[in-house]
Amino acid sequence: MTSRRWFHPNITGIEAEQLLLTRGVHGSFLARPSKSNPGDFTLSIRRNNEVTHIKIQNSGDYYDLYGGEKFATLAELVQYYTEQHDLLRERNGDVIELKYPLNCKDPTSERWYHGHLSGRDAEKLLMDKGKPGSFLVRESQSKPGDFVLSVLTNEEKHENVDRKTKVTHVMIRYQQDGKYDVGGGERFDTLADLVDHYKKNPMVEKSGIVVHLKQPFNATRINAANIENRVKELNKVADNSEKPKQGFWEEFEVLQQQECKLLYPRKEGQRAENKSKNRYKNILPFDTTRVEIREADTDVPGSDYINANYIRSMHEEGRHVEEGKVFIATQGCLQNTVVDFWKMVYQENTHVIVMTTKEMERGRNKCVRYWPDFNATKEFGKVSVKNVEECPAQDYILRELEVTRLDRRELVRYIWHYQYLSWPDHGVPNEPGGVLSFLEQVNRTQSAIPDTGPIVVHCSAGIGRTGTIIVIDILIDIINRQGLDCDIDIPKTIQRVRQQRSGMVQTEAQYKFIYMAVQQYIDTAQKRLEEEQRNKMKEREYSNIKYPQMTNARSKSNMTCVSRSSSVVTNDNPSSVYENLNIKNPKTSGSSSNTRSFSRGASLPAPDPWGACGALAPDPLAVDLTWGEGGGPDPS
Repeated sequence: MTSRRWFHPNITGIEAEQLLLTRGVHGSFLARPSKSNPGDFTLSIRRNNEVTHIKIQNSGDYYDLYGGEKFATLAELVQYYTEQHDLLRERNGDVIELKYPLNCKDPTSERWYHGHLSGRDAEKLLMDKGKPGSFLVRESQSKPGDFVLSVLTNEEKHENVDRKTKVTHVMIRYQQDGKYDVGGGERFDTLADLVDHYKKNPMVEKSGIVVHLKQPFNATRINAANIENRVKELNKVADNSEKPKQGFWEEFEVLQQQECKLLYPRKEGQRAENKSKNRYKNILPFDTTRVEIREADTDVPGSDYINANYIRSMHEEGRHVEEGKVFIATQGCLQNTVVDFWKMVYQENTHVIVMTTKEMERGRNKCVRYWPDFNATKEFGKVSVKNVEECPAQDYILRELEVTRLDRRELVRYIWHYQYLSWPDHGVPNEPGGVLSFLEQVNRTQSAIPDTGPIVVHCSAGIGRTGTIIVIDILIDIINRQGLDCDIDIPKTIQRVRQQRSGMVQTEAQYKFIYMAVQQYIDTAQKRLEEEQRNKMKEREYSNIKYPQMTNARSKSNMTCVSRSSSVVTNDNPSSVYENLNIKNPKTSGSSSNTRSFSRGASLPAPDPWGACGALAPDPLAVDLTWGEGGGPDPS
């Protein structure tokens, strides 16, 4: 685990619960200092709509859960139980999973703050891309709550030898009174004040090297919940003494300069027999990720070719990387590619097509119509398509297409065709609400179809609007899976998408629109979660259920203390919060199925694409926690 941002140095048990219930999802967790036992820690995990607390002992020699495995550091303990998903269990067999760290809020919105960047990675970044005087601030890996100022400096010049650069690391201490210092000297209210001071008053190393803070080395990683502040920073115009370029332009320009690293082969699209199948002669699919038509005629050169690429998103959980959503990005159909388009849709088992352009824009054809008129049927090669329903909405048209193979006796397939109509000919929509609502409907339909294939997304060239839509959807999916306080990196996400299809996200306006869409999504999700939490509190306040008082659970010293509590905890007293738990290597696997979050489709019944949908009510269950076989000392 590369980050310790799950450590929250200044919160209580009740504040931890409020954070997890309002900002986390099922499996979100954080660690915090124990209020009742100074020097010890507590691991708090959200499980459905309640929070489980696990006591962590710091014996002075090691960390453990009052039994079980022992670790040299808190980070190693958390990493171990994050990777070993079935070690923590309740008495009824339910697994307590640590899935998504709920990150501590960034101490500043300044772009030179890089969060959980390691010392080695900071040195590589500064040495590879910085220049003397470049600096950044990161969190300390060895001392949670403290920070490190990393600066690229010049070593002393020796005779006939050019100066060499190196990276100097300066520890920034965060004091209990909320002040920052560098181990002596002046103290500052904020990290920004400290950095501004040492910009004007350079530090000097013992060797005599002056540590100049000349230009910030800006980060692109952000805490998702803090995106509003990042957008404000990017919207600021630079000082008059600098180039009058805005932050969005700077970030996008850096992204554009990296395109030279993505020159993957595109030989198939350049073949003579395939040139007529490309809407734009220089916008071609990478050979490495292109979609191949499997039903190809071996006697016809190029019959397996279509201008389309798979776009795969990846989910990183600790050291584990899993494939997330898969899309197919393609160009708008030409008259001679419509049959191939339907071959691709059928072979990939696609049930949702997203079209982000009109057929004609500014007098030019952007996409040949590849579907029949309402109530009509049309044959495209061996695929028959019937338009059985059309439903115009505010910004889009939804069509239900009935698709059959003329040469096979197979069940009829239904394909949902979403055509977004409100994207202007040039530029981007004025606000992202329409696109977000559109994507919500698209994903409701996609998630309701078992074992469906990739969503096919296209505009005209298949890179500008198509890339913007796909990147927004990938980022929203990350937030839904990991919670509002997860880390996101918009330029890095675009870079990964561009590794799979050239030129995805074409303009600075589209780049900025992605930020605006994610910001509005987070704002809406946060308000919805807060409203849900208020409603739950009212239900508890007025319900007829009587919650019994917990008994003293700290009667023996070598127990792992864990609790599952409501939000009415008043302090960290173990007699009122924690129950007993031990750990084992379980023989069976089990997990609770009542996940409740704002994740698309996670706890919603299969929705009707035409608008009918609903939600499951939460079902919090009381739990009983204990040591299992062979996992540690028996508390009885």
